[in-house]
Amino acid sequence: MGEDYAKLKIQEWYQQYNDEIYRYILIMTNDHEQAKDLLHDTFLKAYHYFNDFQGLASEKNWLYQIARNLTIDYLRKRKPLQYLVKSYSSLASNAPCPQKVVELGEAEELLYRSLKKLKRPYQEVIFLRKIKGFSIKETGEILNWKEAKVKNTLFHGLAALKKQLEKEGFEHETI
Repeated sequence: MGEDYAKLKIQEWYQQYNDEIYRYILIMTNDHEQAKDLLHDTFLKAYHYFNDFQGLASEKNWLYQIARNLTIDYLRKRKPLQYLVKSYSSLASNAPCPQKVVELGEAEELLYRSLKKLKRPYQEVIFLRKIKGFSIKETGEILNWKEAKVKNTLFHGLAALKKQLEKEGFEHETI
């Protein structure tokens, strides 16, 4: 396909998916500036490999796969101590995440803060399945997991999220 067609499609996809992919990267990195950089890199890589896109997954899933892989590569390259501290410690910052959480109610803000305190696989699967609404199959494609792993990780992740929310003092019947 032509370069002009690729450019138009990537621009179209950027308009359609940039906000949600940014939020996904932000949840993984907890760093607004780095999330912006990785979002930019995601669409550059998509443009560069546009002709390799075969449509086996939707363009949205393909972009999420690229974003996830770039973000994981970035996290692995950081100093190991920083990676451990950022990934697994309780986050001292009460800064809302994602960016527009200010517009959300208290419950939603607590949900995002609690979600950020979970293990990364739990964060990813809960974000993709429950917040973004991807199917089990689509989530498996994005994460490169089998459907059984998606279901199992989601089950354990939701249990961990419920426990974290209770620890934070949030009680709700439908958790």
